[in-house]
Amino acid sequence: MKIGFIGAGNVAEIYARHFVRHGHEVVLSNSRGPGTLTELVRSIGPNAKAGTVQEAAQQEIVILAVGWQQAKKALANVSGWKGRILVDATNNSSGEPLGGKTASEIIAGYAEGARLVKALNTLVVDWIEGFSGKKLVLFLSGDDAEAKQKLAGALEQAKFTPVDLGGLVEGGKLQDFGGPLSGLHLDLLKRLEF
Repeated sequence: MKIGFIGAGNVAEIYARHFVRHGHEVVLSNSRGPGTLTELVRSIGPNAKAGTVQEAAQQEIVILAVGWQQAKKALANVSGWKGRILVDATNNSSGEPLGGKTASEIIAGYAEGARLVKALNTLVVDWIEGFSGKKLVLFLSGDDAEAKQKLAGALEQAKFTPVDLGGLVEGGKLQDFGGPLSGLHLDLLKRLEF
């Protein structure tokens, strides 16, 4: 599967490494342009390449992996989201009031028409590398069942255990920064047998 990353910081780098390790292709992008990502993509492997934000946004699954304060600007130059899968991996750790909305409802307004899935935001990503051989649980929520299923398939192929929390609002409240699942690390060591 081809996965685009809008953002090339720590979250994007660690998930990109994990996806590439399990056979996926990734396109990383940032606001400074593909030329600034040469060393990063080389270190990730041959299935990684640098691109513009627009190129990253053309992939089968697009992951928004920027700081909360950069999200609106990062999505501003991408149009035509209708029908495309956008994964919101951001966290509103700024404490900025959202007027009773979840962070993903705000992101959905920046990418109108996207099939938005909230995911990849509850783990401290530095822990992923230390859990080699275990199946880390990743939560996801969204209103588009097919988009969630496609993301869940990619996560399973990459040796994660996706857990669907339901709709974007209900599940998003559980996943948002400060919510009950924020920072919760669960792994499946082995199948339980009785």
